[in-house]
Amino acid sequence: MNLKDFIRSIQDYPKKGILFRDITTLIKDEKAFSETINQIVERSKKVNFDKIAAIESRGFVFASAVSYILKKPFILLRKKNKLPADVHSVDFELEYGTATIEVHKDSIKENEKVLIIDDLIATGGTANAAAKLIEISGGKVACFVFVINLFDLNGSDNLIKKGYKVENLIEFPGH
Repeated sequence: MNLKDFIRSIQDYPKKGILFRDITTLIKDEKAFSETINQIVERSKKVNFDKIAAIESRGFVFASAVSYILKKPFILLRKKNKLPADVHSVDFELEYGTATIEVHKDSIKENEKVLIIDDLIATGGTANAAAKLIEISGGKVACFVFVINLFDLNGSDNLIKKGYKVENLIEFPGH
């Protein structure tokens, strides 16, 4: 199955000049969604990790299923002011603005290895912020797994240059 066939491309969303890669067409197809989860699970089994973290909100869709299958704890990396307890926060830049993500301070114990799952990597701003959250929490990033890599925006390459392990299921140009 070619998962690329299930990704819809939307021009000028969320702003002019952005070609948005929409995963809702993939997750609404039960066979494509199952295949995506199976591929993430198989790649994840090759990594030594203690917990799974996902980036709000589309990363939650994939990570929760993988967490269930692999029987690993699931950590939410959320937008600012969405978590009720004490948090660590990281501000970062997106390709079309700025944002903040947070994690509960009690989510990760010292030296725990965390697999980070998200739907897409573009410039890597969100992924870098996620890695910082894991690290300021005392954990270590075991690997990133992305459904889509926008290869010409270099986010995945930049993570690899920083020493992180990265897995991508499919690739598209960024614009």
